Amino acid sequence: MSLYMIGDVQGCDEALGRLLDEIDFSPSRDTLYLLGDLVNRGPASLKVLRRLIALEASAHCLLGNHDLHLLAAAHGVRKPHRSDTVDDILTAPDRDALLDWLRQRPMALFEHGWLMVHAGVLPQWDVADTLARAHEVESVLRSGDWTAFLQQMYGNEPAFWSDSLQGADRLRVIVNAFTRLRFCTAQGVMEFATTEGADGAPAGFMPWFDVPGRRTAGVPVAFGHWSTLGDARREGVLPLDTGCVWGGCLTAARVLSVPGQVERIAVRCAQAQKPGKVL
Repeated sequence: MSLYMIGDVQGCDEALGRLLDEIDFSPSRDTLYLLGDLVNRGPASLKVLRRLIALEASAHCLLGNHDLHLLAAAHGVRKPHRSDTVDDILTAPDRDALLDWLRQRPMALFEHGWLMVHAGVLPQWDVADTLARAHEVESVLRSGDWTAFLQQMYGNEPAFWSDSLQGADRLRVIVNAFTRLRFCTAQGVMEFATTEGADGAPAGFMPWFDVPGRRTAGVPVAFGHWSTLGDARREGVLPLDTGCVWGGCLTAARVLSVPGQVERIAVRCAQAQKPGKVL
């Protein structure tokens, strides 16, 4: 049995298929963990969802910012961007079932010694805090009032976590940390405008995983979202968004028996989106 973590697919079903062939994936034997942004920008978001749904319990998928954007666009909360490529899902005859499956996905996982998120973890949170915060959002998304939450989900404020936060502000901070975070201050104040690599941090900010005293520092963390990060080598930190949809690769990391160690396997994306703003 092998365990694999896979970075942002973003609708690149052909690359995903080739990657699964490359690792000789068997759903009866192996397990996949996909780190969010399953859809959008690539040419075949519908095929990606149907492939992953068909894998049932052998594929565990996190929610990323593009996945939440799809849910918001589908319910009229957010207008589709000109660069969106999710019409195949929105016009599919089984659209409601696909969207219902998507909203049931988790925001974070801790499995086989790895903490997995789409974007980042605030420095004030340990593993238990991270999973508890994820559960708060998951519970709302799985509730009967989930579309009302989508209407309050967007915005950059508050930019800092506090245990005293309540309601929409509390949930918005959690969603932003899990799906948008790249840079923050040593106190955990988040910054969302900068999409450059780790060396491009604005004054006073740093990559979230470089914050001194980060409470998840003793646990290996795998994440996606940051295609401009490149091969940012840090002990216990595994970035897996290698820019497939932007002309890069789709990467899987096979979890090894040595704690925190992986073997990377990558395939080049054959159909790439034109270079543009990284979201």
